[in-house]
Amino acid sequence: MAPHGTAHAPLPAASEWIQRWSHLVPAGGSVLDVACGHGRHMRWFYERKHPVTGIDKAPEAIESIAPWGATIVADIEAGPWPLPGQRFAGVVVTNYLWRPLLPTIVDSVAPGGVLLYETFAVGNETVGRPARAEFLLRPGELLQACRALRIVAYEEGFLDAPARFVQRIAAVRPAPSMDGPLRAPLRTPLRTPLQGPV
Repeated sequence: MAPHGTAHAPLPAASEWIQRWSHLVPAGGSVLDVACGHGRHMRWFYERKHPVTGIDKAPEAIESIAPWGATIVADIEAGPWPLPGQRFAGVVVTNYLWRPLLPTIVDSVAPGGVLLYETFAVGNETVGRPARAEFLLRPGELLQACRALRIVAYEEGFLDAPARFVQRIAAVRPAPSMDGPLRAPLRTPLRTPLQGPV
């Protein structure tokens, strides 16, 4: 039986951004969830018939999500990347930033695959945690990190409930057969500031 969150609280829903753009992951394609925690996004893709792999440094988190797919306990900040050379149809990262890994994360997207990334940005220090600069994306930083991919959607700015500043991106690595403009279900690339306080 699949896990249903911790013994003390139900598993939170998948991020709205991940839900909105998960249709870009090719049907049945493998998905990597980086710093997966207790696996809310692993569960989301598992329920949609994707093989999933989760990486996290917390053994208790990994143990709780093992029924959904492959799990790897690894300190990806202090140790080597545990999946060298492997690529996935979908790579998901939320609420996590370790800049030295950004190129590796982007390179883990297979041709025709998608990167779905959402995390905190500069400005968040004015409303809560994280507040340290090493955990906050600089303006446009995700766009720069994804310059080898085709941007499908990009937003940065302020969100409510809870109050936070974020950057988020959906970006595709073109397959050799992807000539010319992207077609449905991909959207025209955009850069949309989020609604923020005046």
